[in-house]
Amino acid sequence: MSVAASAIYFLNLRGDVLINRLYRDDVGGNMVDAFRMHIMQTKELGTCPVRQIGGCSFLYMRISNVYIVIVVSSNANVACAFKFVVEAVALFKSYFGGAFDEDAIRNNFVLIYELLDEIMDFGYPQNLSPEILKLYITQEGVRSPFSSKASDKPVPNATLQVTGAVGWRREGLMYKKNEIFLDIVESVNLLMSSKGSVLRCDVTGKILMKCFLSGMPDLKLGLNDKIGLEKEAQLKSRPSKSGKTIELDDVTFHQCVNLTRFNSEKTVSFVPPDGEFELMKYRITEGVNLPFRVLPTIKELGRTRMEINVKVKSVFGAKMFALGVVVKVPVPKQTAKTSFQTTSGKAKYNASIDSLVWKIRKFPGQTEATMSAEVELISTMGEKKSWNRPPIQMEFQVILIEYDIQLFQCSLLLVYVFGSLRSGRRAVTTLLSGFATSREQDLTR
Repeated sequence: MSVAASAIYFLNLRGDVLINRLYRDDVGGNMVDAFRMHIMQTKELGTCPVRQIGGCSFLYMRISNVYIVIVVSSNANVACAFKFVVEAVALFKSYFGGAFDEDAIRNNFVLIYELLDEIMDFGYPQNLSPEILKLYITQEGVRSPFSSKASDKPVPNATLQVTGAVGWRREGLMYKKNEIFLDIVESVNLLMSSKGSVLRCDVTGKILMKCFLSGMPDLKLGLNDKIGLEKEAQLKSRPSKSGKTIELDDVTFHQCVNLTRFNSEKTVSFVPPDGEFELMKYRITEGVNLPFRVLPTIKELGRTRMEINVKVKSVFGAKMFALGVVVKVPVPKQTAKTSFQTTSGKAKYNASIDSLVWKIRKFPGQTEATMSAEVELISTMGEKKSWNRPPIQMEFQVILIEYDIQLFQCSLLLVYVFGSLRSGRRAVTTLLSGFATSREQDLTR
């Protein structure tokens, strides 16, 4: 495994070192001077978060008014290093009451040094879970007067949490009512030709769960994944189930998922953390349902006028509707004046993004809306350049009115949750057909 960090520095906006920690002896203590001279003073901050100076790699990120700089001399795992920084900032915020800035660092020197010793060992990240670290680092940080109040949670035995297999969940949790909430949030990325044919389409989604379960529950997640259903049929020596299946690509899981069982049986088995967490992410490239169809027509009338007509049709059911629909139609940079006519919603010209922004608060299913716009351009003396038409962008959220009908999903993903509590009580088996939040549908003319 590649080293994530040889040293870490916390600097303010002037370049002064607030706190630092050396994990390996392959870098000198004055390496931060090279960062100030070659990056901060040359005003190259923000251009690239990874720089190589004098045989060392500098990985930096700005959080509030603090620069976090990681220095490493060997071949570094950049993704691991930036993930470490993000998780470390979240850990500090949990101790400081939600604040992480220069004042919070100055007020918590001792606590930060103690945390830095625990979360990284010889350049390799260790446990960064706030729930676990608070079990044996009980010192409270100096909180900002505007920070949230610390929650009074019972502190269980830290030994099992540090050395046990289930470090993300405390023992002894008890609820009067066992509940599971599940949401499927999906983003649609679509490229369509002027004739209406789909050139490229994929869906990226994530499964969000909120669990309030007693004890140490064992949960099993069933998906209508084509590979998973075929694997299950082979193990049970029976024909595979009929119905719609999908192929999941690029699946990533939360650390609570048993990857060994998933690789062998294609079953998502896990002991969930308490509260809200992201169970998995996925991507789908085939069999995507389109929630909207956008039909644009653009006419260039001479050198200084354009007519734009956009028709949006909703494909989902009549008992569903979309909220917060935003259609962004790009226009040339030399746009001077615009006028609109819409059948629904409001439209205006946004000069900062060179687009006509059409907003519809509520878009029912099986309906259509149109927008007509006249665009006047600034006349130029030189030769008119051809306008490269960027794609139209859409943002929306599909909502269900009644729960007795099937939900709309772009990926046709079905989720089955089976659970049992180790205390002997059986949890209710639930079928959850995903609640799809679809965004960013790009269409080109």
